[in-house]
Amino acid sequence: MNMKKNIFNTEHYYWGSTCEGWHLVKSKDLSVIQEKMPPRKTEEKHYHEHSQQFFYILSGVAKFEINGEIITVSAGEGIHVEPKIEHRILNETNNDLHFLVISQPTTKGDRHNAP
Repeated sequence: MNMKKNIFNTEHYYWGSTCEGWHLVKSKDLSVIQEKMPPRKTEEKHYHEHSQQFFYILSGVAKFEINGEIITVSAGEGIHVEPKIEHRILNETNNDLHFLVISQPTTKGDRHNAP
């Protein structure tokens, strides 16, 4: 089994209409995904009942809406989102946004759209 991971040798998927993700680590206890969000895209506001997440920005500038507050996170910075906290990521720039999202445990089956 190849322990060295990158976007060329891992499972790839699309989310939303044009956003992409690559599973660098995929287990029930831990998920590490590298994601790409094109310019002017956003995800739906949601929360996770059990999963905590850490988002780390590789390149670009992200905005996070967390419990109604907007927080700007730049390349080289990260943000921690606890379980049960409503959140979403936004790319309001004209450039691709590249980031890691680390979830513990995995968010599979644990994503709930915010009312």
